[in-house]
Amino acid sequence: MEKRWAQVDQGAKEISETLARELNIDQCLAQILVQRGITNFEDARYFFRPTLTQLHDPFLMKDMEQAITRITSALENEEKILVYGDYDVDGTTSVALTYSFFSQFTREIAYYIPDRHKEGYGISTAGIDFAAANGFTLIIALDCGIRSVDKIAYANTLGIDFIICDHHLPGEILPEAIAVLDPKRADCEYPFKELSGCGIGFKLAQAYCQANDLPDEMYEQYLDLCMVSIAADIVPIVDENRVMAHFGLVKLNENPCCGLKALMQISGKTESYSITDVVFLLAPRINAAGRMGDAKDAVKMLLSDEVILADEQSTFINAQNTERRSFDQNITLEALAIIQESEILVNRKTTVVYQKDWNKGVIGIVASRLTETYYRPTIVLTESNGNYTGSARSVVGYDLYEALLSCSELLEQFGGHKYAAGLTIKPENLGLFSDKFEEVVSSTISPNLLIPEIKIDCEIELSQIDAKFYRILMQMAPFGPQNMAPVFVSKGVTLVGNPQIVGTNHLKLSIKQQNSAIFESIAFGLGEFENILLPNKPFSICYTIEENVWKDKKRLQLNIKGIKIDKD
Repeated sequence: MEKRWAQVDQGAKEISETLARELNIDQCLAQILVQRGITNFEDARYFFRPTLTQLHDPFLMKDMEQAITRITSALENEEKILVYGDYDVDGTTSVALTYSFFSQFTREIAYYIPDRHKEGYGISTAGIDFAAANGFTLIIALDCGIRSVDKIAYANTLGIDFIICDHHLPGEILPEAIAVLDPKRADCEYPFKELSGCGIGFKLAQAYCQANDLPDEMYEQYLDLCMVSIAADIVPIVDENRVMAHFGLVKLNENPCCGLKALMQISGKTESYSITDVVFLLAPRINAAGRMGDAKDAVKMLLSDEVILADEQSTFINAQNTERRSFDQNITLEALAIIQESEILVNRKTTVVYQKDWNKGVIGIVASRLTETYYRPTIVLTESNGNYTGSARSVVGYDLYEALLSCSELLEQFGGHKYAAGLTIKPENLGLFSDKFEEVVSSTISPNLLIPEIKIDCEIELSQIDAKFYRILMQMAPFGPQNMAPVFVSKGVTLVGNPQIVGTNHLKLSIKQQNSAIFESIAFGLGEFENILLPNKPFSICYTIEENVWKDKKRLQLNIKGIKIDKD
C-alpha cells in the first residue's frame, strides 16, 4: 500500500539554531525538539533529564480527598475491599498494582476481573452480586466504570461503595460513586489528562502515601507495571506518562517484579527493553490470558513473588498466547475472504464484518489487522449472549469514538478511545448500524486520512549520523504517541551491493551517500523494491535510526519506512 510522505512543520528556524548552539547538538536534533514544544535550555533539561519530582500532586485530581478518606476508613474498620478491573493489559496491571499496594495495610482485600465472554466489558451486575454475597463493602474499580451509572446505582442499593479510577471519556452523567477519579472529567483540574487506567491507580497509591507520610518507595516500586500499561494502552508518552515510562523501563531492565521477569525470560529477551519491546513481547502475552481464558491468570503472574509460581504462570500464559496467535490468524483469513467475496469495500469508507462463531477474545486483533490491510475504520463482530459484540479500530487522525457516539441509538453498549472501541448491537440492528456508521464516517473523514502517512521530522545527510547523534537521539526516548521515534529522510542514496529478501517480504540492503559511511538497512514489508533498486540509480528513503546488536557488537542501522526512486 502506497503511503504519503508528509513533512512535519519545521517551526521557527532561528529558535532551533539558538537551541542547537546552547545544547551543542546537531541543528536537526534541535529542530526535532522545537517541533515537540521544547524551545529553550530549561525545557530541554526537563525533557532530557526526567525526575520523579516532576510527577504532579495527586490531590490535584478531583475527588482524590474523598477516595483516600473512604479507603482509610475501610482499612481502619477492617472492611472487605474488592479491587475490580478490566481484562486487558491496562486493567490487569491496574488490579495488580492496586491490590498489591493496599495488601500492605490489610488482609481483607481481594480482586475481581469480569469474564470477557459472560460479563463483557466494564462493571457487571455479576461482579456486584459477587461483592454483596461475599461481604465486600468497598469496590475500587480501575480502567472502567466511568459510564456505569446504572451499575453503581445498583451497588448503592446493596450498601456497596465504589471508588472509580478511570481514564475514559465520561458521559453527561457521572456515576454516584464515593469518588470518581478521572482527569477527563469536565470539572477536574488535574494538569495532565492522558494517564492510563493503571496510571490512575498509581496516583491513588501515591496519594495514600502522601496523606500518611509513607516513603515514596512504597508506590514507586510499581513503576514497571505502570509503564507496561502506558505502552500497551497507547496513551501519549508525554508529561507525566513520559516520566513514569522512563523510570518504569529502568526498573524493568534492572529490577522487574517477579512476574514480569518470568515473562521476559519466556519471551526470549531479558534486557534492554524499550517501549516497542513491551508492546510486542510482553503486552500480547498478558492480554492472551483474558482473550483465551481468565484474565485473573495474568494478575496471578504479576502478583507472584515466588520464582516457581511466576514461571508456572508465565509458561501457562505463553501457551495461551500461542493459541491466540493461531485463532487470530485463522479468523483474519476468514474475514478477508468475507470482505473480498461480498465486495464490502466497494465505494465504502468503512468495513463492518460479522461471523457468529469467531472467538470474542481475538476480534480486536483481527480488526487491527484488517485496518492495516485496507486502511479504513473497521468493526469486527461476533455473537455473544444473543447479541452481536465486537471491536472497532480507526485510522490515524480519525476519532472513532465520536463516530460511534453518532450511532449510539443503534447500540446497546459501547466505550473506548479515539482509535479503539468495543460495542454491542442487537442482531436486528446490524444492517441499520452498518449503513449509519458508513454514513457518519463518510461525511466526517478527510479523504487523505484513508491513505497511510509517514510523518517526516527532518531531512539529513547520512554523514550527519554518528555515535553522538544517535546518543542524543536516544535521550529523547521513551518513544510513543506524541513523542514518536524521529523519522528522517535522505535523498540521493545509492546501493552498495545487491539487496536481498529476508523473511516473508522484507528487504535487506546496504546504502551510502556521497562522503558517508555505508549503512546496513532493513525495509520491512518492502520486498517489491528488490528488482526496482538498481546500482548507481539514486533513490530517497525515509527511516528511523536504531542500534543492531549481534554477538556483542553494536552498529547503527537504518529501519527504512519508505522508498522513492529519484527522478532524473
